Amino acid sequence: MTMPPSKAGTKGVPRAARERQVLAAATEEFGRHGYEATTVAAVAARVGVTKPLLHHYFGSKQDLYLACLDPVGDRLLGGIRAAMAEHASGAPPTSLRVLHALFTALDGQREAWFVLYDATLPPDSDAARRAAYYRGAIDELAASGTAELLAAAGSGDPLDADALAHAWRGLCTALVRWWVNHPDQSPDAMAQRCARLFTAGRTLLAGG
Repeated sequence: MTMPPSKAGTKGVPRAARERQVLAAATEEFGRHGYEATTVAAVAARVGVTKPLLHHYFGSKQDLYLACLDPVGDRLLGGIRAAMAEHASGAPPTSLRVLHALFTALDGQREAWFVLYDATLPPDSDAARRAAYYRGAIDELAASGTAELLAAAGSGDPLDADALAHAWRGLCTALVRWWVNHPDQSPDAMAQRCARLFTAGRTLLAGG
């Protein structure tokens, strides 16, 4: 998924196209290296523009981060909400629909998941607060989706719900990390793989 350096900064490139290239490079840089280690200069160099020009287009490093974060956060929330609202006969289980929506939202920008779940964001910054908003909204959707599972298991313990939310987030992160390293895998292929893994997991947990 690594994007090679381009000549986006050369004359004749429309500003809108230049901005898209900057955001693509910045999303990958933030996702791969984290906010703290990513520099505006490195992003500018990747797309062949000057650092002052990048600042002119996007403002500060934090502004650039937010410009990368908001689109992926909105895509993820929209996709997950639509997947959870689907009730068609014969549709896959909610968990698989949500994972398929996640993979679809990230397709083409897989590192964007790690932009959202970045542990190096400055505390009490606008970037940290905005990322926390998206993470919280996704966690709320996950909690509502797993409430029925916990109820069916006879659990009313809020710590069970909290543990399951952490486990689900960790599973999604692990799957996306694997997916980044296997660029040939489409969202459909990943969803099918997850279905097989879930079936195998149920067999394993049942002692079969």
